[in-house]
Amino acid sequence: MTRSRAALHAAGWALALVIGTAAAQLRTLPPEAKRGSIRHQHDMVVSISGRPMQLAAGAQIRDASNRIVVPAALPADVLVKFTVDPAGHVNRVWILTDAEAAQPDPRR
Repeated sequence: MTRSRAALHAAGWALALVIGTAAAQLRTLPPEAKRGSIRHQHDMVVSISGRPMQLAAGAQIRDASNRIVVPAALPADVLVKFTVDPAGHVNRVWILTDAEAAQPDPRR
């Protein structure tokens, strides 16, 4: 194997390790996160398990692939875990994967 081919081969393996490591990372949801179903109402207001709640300024909503979603793009009545800030506004939302949704809710 030539030196340049060996370097290319090594670079390919390094890239595969980085991609494999990134894919293996699991998101961890905070233990204090509450569970409910969410629906976008209007502007910065969502309904979680039928209760209207204000989204905090800078609130993040993440889909099951951990990508950020804007409130208007929320699927209706999808199962989520969420946290609230000290003012009671929803500040973080995670749309649950099928595996996460199948887990029992430890808060109940």
